[in-house]
Amino acid sequence: MAFLTKNNNKTPLGIYVHVPFCRSKCQYCDFYSLTCKDDKSIETYLRAVCAHIRESGALTPGYKVDTIYFGGGTPSFLGADALATILTTIRRSFDVDPNAEITFEANPDSVSDQLLRRLKAEGFNRVSLGVQTDNNETLKKLGRPHDYAQVVGAVQRIRKAGFKNLSLDLMYGLPNQTLFEWKDTLERVITLNPDHISCYALKLEEGTPLYDCKEILNIADDDVQADMYLAAVEILRGYGFRQYEISNFARKGLYSRHNMKYWTGGEYLGFGPNASSDFGGRRFVIVRDLQAYVDGIKNGGEVLQEVDEVPLRERAGEYLMLRLRTISGINRAEYERKFLLPFDGIEEALKKSQSLGYAVCSSEGRWRLTPKGYLISNDIITDLLLIQDKSEQMQRFRY
Repeated sequence: MAFLTKNNNKTPLGIYVHVPFCRSKCQYCDFYSLTCKDDKSIETYLRAVCAHIRESGALTPGYKVDTIYFGGGTPSFLGADALATILTTIRRSFDVDPNAEITFEANPDSVSDQLLRRLKAEGFNRVSLGVQTDNNETLKKLGRPHDYAQVVGAVQRIRKAGFKNLSLDLMYGLPNQTLFEWKDTLERVITLNPDHISCYALKLEEGTPLYDCKEILNIADDDVQADMYLAAVEILRGYGFRQYEISNFARKGLYSRHNMKYWTGGEYLGFGPNASSDFGGRRFVIVRDLQAYVDGIKNGGEVLQEVDEVPLRERAGEYLMLRLRTISGINRAEYERKFLLPFDGIEEALKKSQSLGYAVCSSEGRWRLTPKGYLISNDIITDLLLIQDKSEQMQRFRY
């Protein structure tokens, strides 16, 4: 990554580490992961990702790392020693904020007291646990390697180890799932007292086993999924969870600081095969192949499969698209200052959405979507992008 340059200002930076190992592959998952876990593959991955981190850290002295996120795959399946080694390498290579949010994803079946105690001692302070549903039959259909009893046990062990920031991932629109069952799942999961809940609709990706048999699956239609989504918003609000992004809800202000970087245009570096980065005005993606990644790092070869310079015009579109996913929304002064584009047309469109109950404007002049607006956010944002394109073309013609 020769284009990583020095920056004299201490700019916040997020780090994402992709751990490409799982016990088994879920039937809906299209993320890059491998189900084999032999000592050789772990060792070669560990050497490569640590070497990559050291190389990049030496080129970024002007940044302070305030979030670190281990995703996958299943990071907890990698084991405490390997995760601790990677985190130590990050600390030695980057200027890490003492109060950094440090998250690892885990599956309930791979959470042990020993792993949790070790990671807590190493400085990990946030756990994201993949639950998906409390229905054991559905968990089997999804290819999940755990049952709900293991979820309950994992949460108990996580709390016993001293973690005070626990996020649970749930999915709705699952095979044979009804609106009543989804509401019951939420009520049951809330009794586990998490600090954060993510609710995602099942999306069948081409090339996955569930996609290949989608015609025979009893999947809720768009209207039922919309009802499920709105039910989640209402139920979670009733239990003190604040919706701060389309799919994410937090109590006590414990939103995901790392994920907020993605939605608010923050800079982050990714390590490991298929990890993405947005850094220094460029967006790049690492090759989706463990051996190619290992060989590239070892031999000084190219490990990036995509590198894109992101012009200001594209950043303006991302501002609309990503910020409107969040409760912070968008603002006229902020938009015009950053992108030198007029906000009038966008505001007029948002006022129309407001009259239909899809958007609201705060007393500080920040526009955001309502839960109903989130359901049609793609349509709303597409309209805003068209308005943006038109205003940019008019500016070019004027000058």
